[in-house]
Order: sequence, then C-alpha cells, then structure tokens
Amino acid sequence: MPTYEYECLKCGKRFEVFQKMTDPPRKRCPTCRGKVRRLIGAGAGMIFKGSGFYITDYRSSSYKEQQKKESGGSAPAKDESKPKPKPKEGAPKTQ
Repeated sequence: MPTYEYECLKCGKRFEVFQKMTDPPRKRCPTCRGKVRRLIGAGAGMIFKGSGFYITDYRSSSYKEQQKKESGGSAPAKDESKPKPKPKEGAPKTQ
C-alpha cells in the first residue's frame, strides 16, 4: 500500500496517510478539520545493489570456473574477427 502526502489548505500542516490505492482521498485535516489537497510525491526510490544486472552476474560458480579454464584463467578475449560497421552516407568521417 502506498503512502500519500497531504497538505491542509487552512493550517498548512503536512501529513502522510498509508492507504490503499482504491481508498478515496482524504478531504479533511486531522488537526483543524480544514480542507486538504493531496501532494504529488516522489515515490519510492529504487536501490540497485551488486556489480551489474546481466544474466552472467548470477551464473553458478561451476560455470564461472569452466569459463576460466577454457579461456586460460583470464577474462574472455574480444572477438576482433567481426568487420567494423561502415558509417552512414552523409555522416561526418572520423579519423
């Protein structure tokens, strides 16, 4: 359930209400019974933890060990056999 923030138009008090999305918005201040307006909140912040978010980040340790053995104990080498893409016509040439 989200937390909604309200501000009283009469006394200026700000308060938060933990309510369902289907609940009707509050209309009165709990302190002075004045009219309130619901504020636009920033929402919950997202927290990313870890080194990255690729499928290879969560591989099993046996898979990682096999990859090290096949590559000689270092990171996999880049495949430089692929041709480089040609620039589009009209695009400035880089040197």
